[in-house]
Formats: sequence, structure tokens, C-alpha cells
Amino acid sequence: MIDFPIAELLDDTASTQWLEQHLHPNGLYCPHCGSADRRFFRQQEAFDAYRCRDCDGYYTILTVTAFVKTQKSSSKLVLLLRGIAKGEPTARLARELGLSRQTVHTLRQRVQDNVNETAPQELLAVTAFAADELYQNVGGKK
Repeated sequence: MIDFPIAELLDDTASTQWLEQHLHPNGLYCPHCGSADRRFFRQQEAFDAYRCRDCDGYYTILTVTAFVKTQKSSSKLVLLLRGIAKGEPTARLARELGLSRQTVHTLRQRVQDNVNETAPQELLAVTAFAADELYQNVGGKK
């Protein structure tokens, strides 16, 4: 299998907009006081940094996410999320994105921990489930 360096193919501006939309579906708010009133502060690596007009708190779109304090571009983060969602092996993701295997592993663990923390805890009320094609070939080879 050929590893294809796909990180250069995505637009960072579009990736930043996608991250903001999906990491903050209700809009970007100050993580300190919850205010939406902010001002541009400076460009920090690949992301804009903001100051809250109410509490003067400093934040970016990654501040309260699994990617806090990462220095990766938005296109690499989008591709990393895509790879995690598809179940790509850590080593392949690391090679394709030009990152260390340890970095990809750490970010994958953070994402999975966040998903587990926000998963619903209540029991399902359904008593019957459909298994579609899950067991279609069970016992087929004899």
C-alpha cells in the first residue's frame, strides 16, 4: 500500500472554518466567562487568537478541545479526525500527515477520551435490534 501525502491538498482556510463549525456548533464563546463578544488579538501559528471583551480572556478555536496546545495546521487536524473516524492505523496516519507516531497516538487518545466522556450514559429503551448483514456469513465456510 502506498502512503499518499494528502496534507498538502487541503486549503487551511476552509479547514479552519470546518473545524470551527464542528468543534463549536453553537458558536465560538469565551471559555472563561461564556461571552460571545470578542476581538481579534493576534495570529497564533495557524489559528487566530481572540480576547474576550468582557473578561479579557485569551482563547483560540482549539482552547477547550482535544487539540489544545497543538501546533498543527488546520488541514492536518481535519485529516487526522477523518483518519480516526475511518479507523486508519496510527502509523499510516503519522506517515501520511508527516507527524510522529507518538503525536498521532496522543491526539487519537485525546479524541477518543472526549468521545467517551460525552457519550450518552442512559440505557437504550429499545428491546430489539436489527443486525442487517453483520452475521450473514456465519458458518458459511465448512
